[in-house]
Amino acid sequence: MSLFKARDWWSTIVGNSEEFDQGCLCVANVDNNNNGEDKIIVGSYTGFLRIYNPHPMKPGDAMQPEDLLLEVQLPEPILQVEVGKFVSGTELLHLAVLHCRKLCIYAVSGSLGNIDHGNQYQLKRMYEHHLQRTAFNMTYGPFGGIKGRDLICIQSVDGMLMLFEQESFSFGRFLSGFLLPGPLAYSSRTDSFITVSSCRQVESYKYQVLAFAKDAETQESEEQKPGSGKRLAADWVLNIGEQALDIRVVSFNQLVPSVFVLGERNFFCLKDNGQIRFIKKLDYSPSCFLPYSVSGTTVNTLIGNHNSILHVYQDVTLKWATQLPHIPVAVRVGKFLNLKGIIVTLNDIGHLQCSYLGTDPSLFQAPKAEARDINYEEYDAEMNKLQKIIKEARRIKDIVPKLERNEDLAVVVTVSPDLDPVSQAVDSEVKAEQIPSVTVKITMEGRQQGIIKLSVCVHPPLALTHDKFTMKLESHASKTIEFSAFLKGNNPPADLEGSVLASYSTPTGAPRVAQCRFRLPLRLVCTSAHPSKTASQKLTIDTNKPPVSLVTLFPDFAEQTDEESLNALGFQLLAGSRVTLLASKTSQRYRIQSDRLEDLWLITKELTLRLDEHFRKQNCKDFACTFSGPIPLQEYFEIIDHHFELRLNAVKYEQLLSERAILFRAIERRLLTRFKDKTQAPLQHLDTLLEGTYRQIIALADAAEENQANIFQAFTRLKSATQLVILLISLWQKLTADQVAILQATFLPLTQDTQDLGWEETVDASVSHLLKTCLSKSSKDHALTVSNQLCIPKDTNKLKKHITLLYDRLAKGGRVALSADISSQQTVALPGGCATIPESYLEERQASQDFTTALINHRHPTKQKTEPDSPQDELQEAETP
Repeated sequence: MSLFKARDWWSTIVGNSEEFDQGCLCVANVDNNNNGEDKIIVGSYTGFLRIYNPHPMKPGDAMQPEDLLLEVQLPEPILQVEVGKFVSGTELLHLAVLHCRKLCIYAVSGSLGNIDHGNQYQLKRMYEHHLQRTAFNMTYGPFGGIKGRDLICIQSVDGMLMLFEQESFSFGRFLSGFLLPGPLAYSSRTDSFITVSSCRQVESYKYQVLAFAKDAETQESEEQKPGSGKRLAADWVLNIGEQALDIRVVSFNQLVPSVFVLGERNFFCLKDNGQIRFIKKLDYSPSCFLPYSVSGTTVNTLIGNHNSILHVYQDVTLKWATQLPHIPVAVRVGKFLNLKGIIVTLNDIGHLQCSYLGTDPSLFQAPKAEARDINYEEYDAEMNKLQKIIKEARRIKDIVPKLERNEDLAVVVTVSPDLDPVSQAVDSEVKAEQIPSVTVKITMEGRQQGIIKLSVCVHPPLALTHDKFTMKLESHASKTIEFSAFLKGNNPPADLEGSVLASYSTPTGAPRVAQCRFRLPLRLVCTSAHPSKTASQKLTIDTNKPPVSLVTLFPDFAEQTDEESLNALGFQLLAGSRVTLLASKTSQRYRIQSDRLEDLWLITKELTLRLDEHFRKQNCKDFACTFSGPIPLQEYFEIIDHHFELRLNAVKYEQLLSERAILFRAIERRLLTRFKDKTQAPLQHLDTLLEGTYRQIIALADAAEENQANIFQAFTRLKSATQLVILLISLWQKLTADQVAILQATFLPLTQDTQDLGWEETVDASVSHLLKTCLSKSSKDHALTVSNQLCIPKDTNKLKKHITLLYDRLAKGGRVALSADISSQQTVALPGGCATIPESYLEERQASQDFTTALINHRHPTKQKTEPDSPQDELQEAETP
């Protein structure tokens, strides 16, 4: 028995398949009983109103029928229930029920029964108000300092406060700057209404200000003129920076009046003048709260969260935490059978519970453990085994254990080897006669029955005919779905890989995700073409095995089997340039050439993959690809500059749009002033100026939208060029898979480029981190820190210098690794010495010149041959001994 588990005093399940929220629970002496005991009033969104009088019951017993005093089904959903002095001429408590378009006041009365069935309770409607607006919530209190009765204030969905003086409608006022309704509370000490606006500000409005504001006098006229009257001014405003879940005002005789606000991540306590008393940062997601006082000298606060835990705070000090069997959406404290402080909680599906804190005494005593001899040798052997496991786990650094196989659900993705005979491409931007598509099949097989949600993702500009599926899978049954993939954007994709995510729940209710990856065929984005003899960008890949015929490697692109196609193939990208692949007849070299650097990526990647697969089928384990030529950093830097220039253009367009929008609003205000003036005055060409400004805004918006599309295409080309550079570096330095993964995380940290966080500043920070950790000259460079604030730079000079420095240090023997691995090892100086990142301007300038010279003159020490200028030269050079 846990001390920190709520003790069940009384509980029941309210209704069947009904929904509840924080306004659906109220605890009060609604029948005005002389003993002063509270009753529990529960209203549901399906219209059922229930009143309970709980009695203690033994664990495991069901609720007694006499505990339910009244159950009535009302014709409309119940948004909120409250108990107060709502009927004129009497100070008895009555029940207020708020519907979407109606407010009803009821009197709850009980009569003694003459037989064993018990007492009978009745619900009598005293009066009702039909609302012209959809209600959201309500509050009540002695508005204006009135004594002996309570007035009601209802907040509508569109921001109108409707005040009712019991049987009559008083007035209605609109809140200024309203967008979405928030929680509402009334402070009797300051006679003001407190709410939280959509601007995440706590606002207080005096009742006197609402009453004396010039506005419509009747509800019907208020409906006709929603913007009429004087604009209301708040008494005080406090920005809390987050949306509020609920507001409570505590005002006791011996305590300082306070306003409690429960936010999404913080708990605020304010004075009645808007000053902050304290703020408690919550490390959980709250669901409801209630400030209360049992003794009248201290205020405690109950806060329930989505972990089914109820916390008890005294100011900012946590006094108690108890476990609940459900997630509460409403919590109250009541008095039942002369027992004060009973906690009443209700969740969203109707689990109603009365509980108390602490535990009952237990007479159970644990039996004594049997004495046995200790075998120290077995303990030492087990300890050594566990230490080896811990040491291995620290070396691997796997925080989450890897699952070898998903036994609950198996997901298999099959990509059709042939293109669709009838293309399924829709709304494609590619300017081609026919856009091909390929069929993808997903087969799922599960052990348990359940609902499965599938999400399929490919990298833009690739697109899918369907990307989301929801289906019901029977036990030990398989199901197959099909869809097609095609090229939608007018630029080559940076990756042909896609992923499938299947989310489901186990029989115990635990959520699970199964993931499977697939690769789309190269024929989806390019077609076969004649090889091109001229190209501005050329790459040469060396291998350690005899050359393979290109027809063998690319049978899907070899249209003819003549001698020319054996050593030269052409690929025409649907949204790019032509790429030519050459294979030497005698040497072990392959040439890829094109007019654009980024267009070489897909063919180069496909060549390495197919070479690996070809020699793997021949059981050749020592096959390797290498790259000896210089890394094309200058062309890569041009792509970076083009992408960065488009980002700067986006900033300029945003500034111009902001300036024109300010001018447009100023002209509008001038025109409205002229139109509202009783005496007609000339417009002085304000209408012409308004029309011209409007056209400028439309033109700027179109240009900004076009520039945004260009940024997307430039970022895709940048990703292709970046992956190509990473591949060349890995082949040049023979990097391992872990080192390649570090480079990919460094140069491709973003899947989507935005103005707030762009590629340039993110990569600059990542590259600087590598230069100051694993690629540093000595351990002193490890103490250097990178700025935590990432913003768009003025230019790309610093980024290009850091990339050049990274390239230079890799050329001198440096190796990329995680900083944690370096800290556990001894620092080894790089061969030939590596300079740290230059700090001064002179040093930076000198380093830039040295790096540029090294970049132009760099050649691999074992390869000094110059690049041939044509395919014929390449083949002739390969044939010479």
